[in-house]
Amino acid sequence: MIHSFVLSIETAVIATILVMTAGLPLAYLFARYSFKGKLIMETVFSLPLILPPSVVGYVLLVLLGQDGLGRLGIHWIFTWKAAVLAGAIVSFPLFFRTAKASFENLDENIIDAARLDGTMIKIFFKVSLPLAKHGLTAASLLAFLRAIGEFGATLMIAGNIPGVTQTAPLAIYDHVLLGDEKAALLLSLLLILFSFILLSISALLAKKSS
Repeated sequence: MIHSFVLSIETAVIATILVMTAGLPLAYLFARYSFKGKLIMETVFSLPLILPPSVVGYVLLVLLGQDGLGRLGIHWIFTWKAAVLAGAIVSFPLFFRTAKASFENLDENIIDAARLDGTMIKIFFKVSLPLAKHGLTAASLLAFLRAIGEFGATLMIAGNIPGVTQTAPLAIYDHVLLGDEKAALLLSLLLILFSFILLSISALLAKKSS
């Protein structure tokens, strides 16, 4: 039981790092600039937020299968890497949308003043990031929590292998099927408490950034 919870945290941490690496520059770009195809791209980024997890998992299964990346020697299906990928894909929209809102809420007067003697990269690192730090931290926590709670897509591409890919949500599912209500309840309460604490912190940080 504990191993599945630890595995959930480990995969969620790696997934969040991947999401932040890709989502941070994209959120800033989409918040501060206008360009052709922007609305369509934003819609694509948001799709994992509303699509059934089974659909997301199936698409990833096709992409990672023998007719997809498997041909290139990338064999991630039924490994912890697949669990990380599933968590990253489903949590990306939450990070992107929250981080984008944080950058959009920045004081334009400060940004305009920084443009007088600063490049875009300098403004990003020296001005925008510090000003949006609370919102970005909240976005990261939301992505982390979403990755921890991922079930459907993970089951599709990583499977439910105890000690290998069985995360906490999958372990709860197994315990219920096996009739082990006590273990399912304990693990559920642990996830609820853990999520409640981090979600409260995220909401507090989001309020500070607004």
